[in-house]
Amino acid sequence: MPDPMENETHVLDRPPEGASADWTIPQNWDAYTPQEHATWDTLFARQARLLPGRASAAYLKGLEALRLSDGGIPNFEELSERLAKLTGWRVVAVPGLVPDDVFFDHMANRRFVAGNFIRRPDQLDYIQEPDVFHDVFGHVPMLADPVFADYLEAYGRGGMRALELGALKQLGRLYWYTVEFGLVEEAEGLRIYGSGIVSSSAESVFALESDSPNRIRFDMKRVMRTDYRIDDFQQNYFVIPSFEELLRQTVETDFAPLYEEILAQPDIPIATILPGDDVITRGTQAYAESKAKG
Repeated sequence: MPDPMENETHVLDRPPEGASADWTIPQNWDAYTPQEHATWDTLFARQARLLPGRASAAYLKGLEALRLSDGGIPNFEELSERLAKLTGWRVVAVPGLVPDDVFFDHMANRRFVAGNFIRRPDQLDYIQEPDVFHDVFGHVPMLADPVFADYLEAYGRGGMRALELGALKQLGRLYWYTVEFGLVEEAEGLRIYGSGIVSSSAESVFALESDSPNRIRFDMKRVMRTDYRIDDFQQNYFVIPSFEELLRQTVETDFAPLYEEILAQPDIPIATILPGDDVITRGTQAYAESKAKG
């Protein structure tokens, strides 16, 4: 797919000059331009209007507790102080996407890596690589929730084992369909908590209100076999019953035999409904089909 950043890239094969061995760099908050702060403010204001009644209670509580606002790009040191008091997590700046082992090590030690760059004003609706708005606005409020904070730490530890067992793709699907694009059942109905949704104005609406995607109750084996798309709205969303249940399954599962089982099975294509699925919404897939037709 075409790179929306044209000749720019934040995908690196080694730590850049000035970075630590763990790929962390100074956020260099004073270097942000007024335009970059204004871009954050524009994105924040748009999402702040959309998310009440759509985002999970845990996300909205975290957004308020961490005092994220439309006052410009947050200072990671100040944000980390507030976050550490709640769950022990901190936010550390990195120059872009980092290697898997580095990513998992930071996560297992309650350090959330966040890009220190922000998208251009002409990229408000889509950026391929995660920027500071996706990483901080999308992810960090959920880290203020003690249960979800424990889940991500457990995921980081599991990531190191998945690398050893050759199951990184399978574990990555769990991250994609929970941390990035997850839905949760609450008393008031389905709510979004995945960062890829809460940081996107269009997908915040699409994920809950469109009749196009499938919404399927969460099953770990099923999720870890299911392909996903990176270039447009999801065609499947998986719905957890609670964050407590997500954490319970993660810490109680013996992943070695699970990987052995699913690695011997075929991948499940995007948008497929299986006979054993607990389907909340059987989507029409009209959106994806219309895009495929051009």
